[in-house]
Amino acid sequence: MISIGIDKIGFATSHYMLEMKELAVARNEDPAKFKEGLLLDALSISPITEDIVTLASSAASEILTEDDKKAIDMIILATESSIDQSKAASVYVHSLLNIQPFVRSIEMKEACYSATAALDYARLHIENQPNSKVLVLASDIAKYGINSSGEPTQGAGSIALLISKDPHVLVLHNKNVSYTRDVMDFWRPNYRNIPFVDGMYSTKQYLDTLKITWQEYQKRFNTDLSEYAAFCFHLPFPKLALKGLNKLFNKETSNEVKKRLTENFFHSATYSKVVGNIYTGSLYLGLLSLLENSPTLKAKDKIIFFSYGSGAVTEIFSGHLVEGYKNYLQTNRMTQLQARTTLSVKEYEEMFFEEPKFDNEGNASFKTYKTGPFALSSIQNHQRQYVKVEENDKN
Repeated sequence: MISIGIDKIGFATSHYMLEMKELAVARNEDPAKFKEGLLLDALSISPITEDIVTLASSAASEILTEDDKKAIDMIILATESSIDQSKAASVYVHSLLNIQPFVRSIEMKEACYSATAALDYARLHIENQPNSKVLVLASDIAKYGINSSGEPTQGAGSIALLISKDPHVLVLHNKNVSYTRDVMDFWRPNYRNIPFVDGMYSTKQYLDTLKITWQEYQKRFNTDLSEYAAFCFHLPFPKLALKGLNKLFNKETSNEVKKRLTENFFHSATYSKVVGNIYTGSLYLGLLSLLENSPTLKAKDKIIFFSYGSGAVTEIFSGHLVEGYKNYLQTNRMTQLQARTTLSVKEYEEMFFEEPKFDNEGNASFKTYKTGPFALSSIQNHQRQYVKVEENDKN
């Protein structure tokens, strides 16, 4: 049986950030509530010229070679921030990246879980077409109302996963357990720009479904925490996932295992602490953060994953690291994140909640903001117009 998994990982976020201490002061909250209660220091804030297409394209452009673009025959974009009820955002990405034309391009939705479903689909495709590659994109802008309970857990970003046989980063195991229950912890009807969320109820659903899915995974595959070097979680905010990890420990869990998993948890949360919630990509941002920050991981180490999407669908699965995986990672990502432009709360409110202003023909133009390699330049006749941004135009 061929090995299939993650060959490369790319990441993109916005060029602006809001520090949590500034938001806390503006909302008359104790800064410790966000820093210690959520384990968050900053949030990425996207302007109107940055959306799920530009973020996904930027994340993918970080990792794709021309040979990759010739081999990719499927693009799956997972999101809950869709820009169109009909046309898949992956079609735009396909065009912007100039990927060969004989490609299946689709969009998937199930709250924050759908990138994992995309990964499952990609793996099955590679089993049948071993010489092909699949580009899985998780791209979202997590947006709540001003002064709402969810406001501190916003964020923006995209993860790009290139899936292939004989991968260079992580081999996926054929061991998965999925679980579904019908709950209303987080949802956004078509007529809403921001979601409804029952925060406390959603937290309970996350922790309860984690316990149930993990118990079933242990039973089916006769495994326990001692087998794994790290446990990666969906990270709506890091403190919730830390609670989840601690609930998995029991009297049989050794101090050595607790120490290893806890230390690597904090490495997995390093980027999320300064980016915030990126919905479908949060789990995989955690993986990238773990791989680029943990000093103890090595080839053949096994990693277990918990994917959660409100509504709710969960999945637990696993994989192991490949020899030389560090050669496919970055070493200066935190430096890049620290270089983002810091916004005042007033600037954040004006930027993050800016909406297009259309004329009678369905045209809208935008102010110039910093973006990555791609930008939404305007809307013409209700059609989104994207451009490639030259290096000297990014600022």
